[in-house]
Amino acid sequence: MAEAERSRSDGEKIIALVDDDRNILTTVSIALQAEGYATRLYSDGETALKALLESPPDLAVFDIKMPRMDGMELLHRLRRHSTLPVIFLTSKDDEQDEEAGLELGADDYIAKPFSLRLLLARIRAILRRAEVLGEGIERNSDDTEEPGEPLVRGRLTMDPARHHVTWDGKPVSLTVTEFLLLEALAARPGVIKSRNSLMDAAYPDDVFVDDRTVDSHIKRMRRKFRATDPEFTAIETLYGAGYSFSDG
Repeated sequence: MAEAERSRSDGEKIIALVDDDRNILTTVSIALQAEGYATRLYSDGETALKALLESPPDLAVFDIKMPRMDGMELLHRLRRHSTLPVIFLTSKDDEQDEEAGLELGADDYIAKPFSLRLLLARIRAILRRAEVLGEGIERNSDDTEEPGEPLVRGRLTMDPARHHVTWDGKPVSLTVTEFLLLEALAARPGVIKSRNSLMDAAYPDDVFVDDRTVDSHIKRMRRKFRATDPEFTAIETLYGAGYSFSDG
């Protein structure tokens, strides 16, 4: 199943959905179109890959578990030719798949069963980031001032406008969710942030997120920083209370 390609209206963003579950394709497509997006629907990875390369959308959402070519293989082949933003849909307990997908270059992941509000929020955030990055390239080419002020906390530098993070001057690649969690922690060093307050920072209102989800993001974020600095300890756990960031 593949929706016919059509020309892009001025300013219209196109989202490609790749999932072998027809109900998910229909439900998500209706929600996206209600928000003003155009959608292209694909039920298998092979068909999607050809279309994504020939007529790239603005963002794609991949299910991981699909017949013929699963989401992991689809992303692997796509990344040989394209930096198209991609969100993965995963099963609740597929942490290894999440890790592998992020390493392959996925921009974020959402666990099934998922909230449409959360998916829409992540899509909007990633599209905004892509737009700002594009605008930044144009501004730099004109030697004009870069937008936004970075957040500097000790060895950490975060640029919210470009979704760019460095530790000791070395880049650390974070998903949108991880970036929002770290930004909430780093904004007030030493202040303990409860899991509930971190959920509020990273997720839209009325989206249920359990404690394990926040803990999983923090664990993955630490691992990324420790790949750059094995002695990284800036994100501290206060058992029973939450997390804090130390810039010392």
